[in-house]
Amino acid sequence: MEKITKEQYEFALAKVEELLPLVDDNMPANDKKALELSVMSDIVIAYEKAHFPIEKPTVSELIELSLEEKGITQRELASNIGISPSRVNDYIAGRSEPTLKIARLLCIELNISPEAMLRV
Repeated sequence: MEKITKEQYEFALAKVEELLPLVDDNMPANDKKALELSVMSDIVIAYEKAHFPIEKPTVSELIELSLEEKGITQRELASNIGISPSRVNDYIAGRSEPTLKIARLLCIELNISPEAMLRV
């Protein structure tokens, strides 16, 4: 796809917002509105990937967010996986990275995918 300008992006974004309420899953894929929505969505996605890339979260961010989601403290996590609370704090502060063994335990305890933990 050619380089998309800001004006093209804004036009496509407006079209997507206009078409979304008109297209549903029951509509045939070859319907004019469904096709237009697909093309406009592709333009929006391509522009946003180029101009607003989303970085993969760090190990520190993964642990911190997961603790918040699960509603547990660093101390509870440390106890659950058999390490010191200061070690958990080191991971969250970015002072150290967990070993593979500890990363595995973190993935299990915090329900983090191994791919995310390894930043793949």
